[in-house]
Amino acid sequence: MSDFSVFFVTAGKEEEAARIGRTLVEEKLVACVNIVPRIRSIYSWKGEVCDEEEVLLIMKSRSSLFPSVRDRVRQLHSYEVPEIIAFPIAQGLPEYLAWVLENTEE
Repeated sequence: MSDFSVFFVTAGKEEEAARIGRTLVEEKLVACVNIVPRIRSIYSWKGEVCDEEEVLLIMKSRSSLFPSVRDRVRQLHSYEVPEIIAFPIAQGLPEYLAWVLENTEE
């Protein structure tokens, strides 16, 4: 397993995304959150096809913190079933990855 991961979370509003991102950085669960506004999501929910504007949060952290990030996002998020997924970082600039370590806590 990779020591580092990128976590993706979507939110309905930029304010909610910023609140979630700021909280996770302040709590040292993630080192950085990029907020990408105005993505378009087409998905099936409760038997209907939905076409909505959302906001994407891209978070960098330690892979081992995923369970804590997942649980904290669920507490902070307004969605019944928020998207919370992780991708391992296969490679990265060593200095950047060291910075991620310095800015997150187990």
